[in-house]
Amino acid sequence: MPPTGSGPEREELRSRIEGLIGSQRVMVFSKILSSFCIFHCKWEGSSYQDVLFEMTGQKTVPNVFINKTHVGGCDKTMQAHKDGLLRQLLGEEEPAYDYDLIVIGGGSGGLACSKEAALLGKKVMVLDYVVPTPIGTTWGLGGTCVNVGCIPKKLMHQTALLGTALQDSRNFGWEFDKKVEHNWETMKTAVNNYISSLNWGYRVQLRDKNVSYVNSYAEFMEPHKIKAINKRGKETFHTAAKYVLATGERPRYLGIPGDKEFCITSDDLFSLPYCPGKTLVVGASYVALECAGFLAGLGLDVTVMVRSILLRGFDQDMANRVGEHMEEHGVRFLRKFVPTKVEQLETGSPGRLKVTAKSTETDEAIEGEYNTVLIAVGRDACTGNIGLDKAGVKVNEKNGKIPANDEEQTNVPHIYAIGDILEGKWELTPVAIQAGKLLARRLFGGSTVKCDYINVPTTVFTPLEYGCCGLSEEKAVEMYGEENIEVYHSLFWPLEFTVPGRDNNKCYAKVVCNKLDSERVVGFHYLGPSAGEVTQGYAAAMKCGMTKEQLDITIGIHPTCAEIFTTMEITKRSGADITQAGC
Repeated sequence: MPPTGSGPEREELRSRIEGLIGSQRVMVFSKILSSFCIFHCKWEGSSYQDVLFEMTGQKTVPNVFINKTHVGGCDKTMQAHKDGLLRQLLGEEEPAYDYDLIVIGGGSGGLACSKEAALLGKKVMVLDYVVPTPIGTTWGLGGTCVNVGCIPKKLMHQTALLGTALQDSRNFGWEFDKKVEHNWETMKTAVNNYISSLNWGYRVQLRDKNVSYVNSYAEFMEPHKIKAINKRGKETFHTAAKYVLATGERPRYLGIPGDKEFCITSDDLFSLPYCPGKTLVVGASYVALECAGFLAGLGLDVTVMVRSILLRGFDQDMANRVGEHMEEHGVRFLRKFVPTKVEQLETGSPGRLKVTAKSTETDEAIEGEYNTVLIAVGRDACTGNIGLDKAGVKVNEKNGKIPANDEEQTNVPHIYAIGDILEGKWELTPVAIQAGKLLARRLFGGSTVKCDYINVPTTVFTPLEYGCCGLSEEKAVEMYGEENIEVYHSLFWPLEFTVPGRDNNKCYAKVVCNKLDSERVVGFHYLGPSAGEVTQGYAAAMKCGMTKEQLDITIGIHPTCAEIFTTMEITKRSGADITQAGC
């Protein structure tokens, strides 16, 4: 008869369990079902589990003990393995590594992770090395955002906005006789001086936090060991208990004759030593449209060659409105064409290039002459040459991205990845920073908080800026069904635009609501001035579960652009007129 109740049989079973735990280095209690012992095993197993529950508070199996210490079930055992607790319980000494953490990549995410880990008392190294572009451009510590991305892009966008403001100012009574011209060299020098100050600042921050910074290219030799090669070819070797991959991406080339020899990318544009002159921008990404926008704003002749659609992945209603505004302000679009060859007609600063292109729909071929060709057709993950195969890290062979779980952990338990190289995640600087900080806190600070990749706000800094958060209209329809979403929208006319008489009813706002969930806002879209500033606040509201009713009862700040979201009444479904008579 199997032991039951709390009598001697129960005590005997408890003693038997304690004996097993005490005599075995590793003891795992689990279940088994056999047709030969179904009756006995059922009762015996049930009693075992009852006693184990009394001893540990754990109802489930497996129930794992190591050297008399209760570890827990499967999840807790796996976590103990990841944290190194299993090794300690087994009495195994931790291998002596040079560092607790090595971060490969000195961009925004890598720097955030390394500094946070150092603040938590860990010994940290950061390796960062910029492979020069085909025309030789390189830069300092800080990654794409600081050197050849967000920062110089926003400053040059601001340069273009100031040009528009100068034109508007005459209508507000400002009088100036001198012809207004833009000096590329002055702008480029000012922007690059500021970036240099940031580069130096990051080095100082790493030094102050006792993070070892090495300006070398890292390559795995084995799972816990890397080789670092500096610009002189000198090799050093380093080991670490844990690694974070934060290598980012670089612009993709076209793979046609003359692309790397004669074209530039955004990696080159922001420090270009001369005004690019008449420019062809190849691509329809946010990088392509932002660069085309500010170059046109400086008074340059700009053409954008588009293979298919604008701003793939963004709301297409908004994307097309962005393109229409740019066309109305002088940017030409060559749609459904791709380059096939770039030839140099004349050297110089800038020189003269001939571009041959073909239609994506017919046999038509065209040619055009430009001073500069800027390629902006996407970016590739920098994962192909860092020895991930030697470390055992799995990579998506199609795009170089690294699959990881919701804690940014790769298939190799001690190697993590953050930022643009993560498969299926946002390619945005603030996302990489947040992920890096939270990862360091989980690895070394006992935190359990993970990066939230839902409802991430962003802004495209085209001449008329586009900010968004949540789902595009197309994605919302796909997820919930067209009959279950409601889109409220409105054109609007910023007060600042009325006196100069420009862009009447070109700004546009809409919210996409889920009718199945109290008209909760699942998509926020804004096309107008200061889009980033407007979108940031509403993104916080979306995190709190903002509904259309809450927008309606919120009192707007007048006169502002953002108040349009508190007064929208017309649905897209109704087809009613959304133009405004004034501010």
